[in-house]
Amino acid sequence: MDYTQIGFLGLLFVAVTAGAFFVMSLFSRSAAADRLQALGGGKSTVGAGADAWIERTVKLTKPFAKLSTPEDSEDMSALRARFMHAGIRHAAAPLAFFGVKTVLALGLPLLAYSTVLVSTPSLQFQGTLLVVLLAAAIGYYVPNIILNRLIFVRQREIFETFPDALDLMTVCVEAGLGVEAALVRVADEMQHKSEALAEELHLVTLELRAGLERARALRNLAARTGVEEVEGFVAMVIQAERFGTSIATSLRIHSDMLRTRRRQRAEEAAAKIALKLLFPLIFFIFPSLMLVLLGPAMIQVYRILLPTMAGTSGG
Repeated sequence: MDYTQIGFLGLLFVAVTAGAFFVMSLFSRSAAADRLQALGGGKSTVGAGADAWIERTVKLTKPFAKLSTPEDSEDMSALRARFMHAGIRHAAAPLAFFGVKTVLALGLPLLAYSTVLVSTPSLQFQGTLLVVLLAAAIGYYVPNIILNRLIFVRQREIFETFPDALDLMTVCVEAGLGVEAALVRVADEMQHKSEALAEELHLVTLELRAGLERARALRNLAARTGVEEVEGFVAMVIQAERFGTSIATSLRIHSDMLRTRRRQRAEEAAAKIALKLLFPLIFFIFPSLMLVLLGPAMIQVYRILLPTMAGTSGG
């Protein structure tokens, strides 16, 4: 091993150590948070932990975020809407997003280049360039993939629990409660089943208490969730109030429609299972099955035919 490889190994060690300390600094709890938790006598909420994580990320990656943050306000508005769909409402979330994106897009290629030079120094320039570009692409698109996954999980949770919330709201309205009081009750009851939906309904009640119009508060709910079924619910409630129809009847009909749609989605997902199992069945299960079934027979045939063929060739 020459001095060049030793130098790259040293740089690789420094980079990995710095990355480890960076991750530890992001996920470690601060002393102030521990003191607040001790004074409060309870556990910190997920939102507070996410906000602290975002603030630390911005503090560490702010110089890099300026390299990739778009100047167009429309792009930033679309990104903020995606963060709202994921349940992230911190004002500095886009800055943290682009900071992490830039750090990964620059750091992973350097790490990949150092690893290639140390492990396979004989690799040609085209191969090294391909590895570096692949690492840069992974680092650039991984934050988008994670954000899309967070949005999908949260919207799916809201979609699956929203019919139950509508049933409970229907019962509350039929019992004589107003829409605002029914929303408060549903938000409290749904806390243990769907934290995301309960949080969104709680925000609606806060906006109503602050004096915002009911139609505007419900439209904000649809914009924050980005779920088509919630948008239909908002349109239904607004139209029912405008034309004077029964809210309870409209809620019951809409709840039945959502349950039917949820069942159809489940049936559609079940119908796709056979197609999704085709690839692992052909490439993993069938070879193992053939090996188990034909393996002993092939060994027995080999043991019988080998002496016979040896005797024939000797004669």
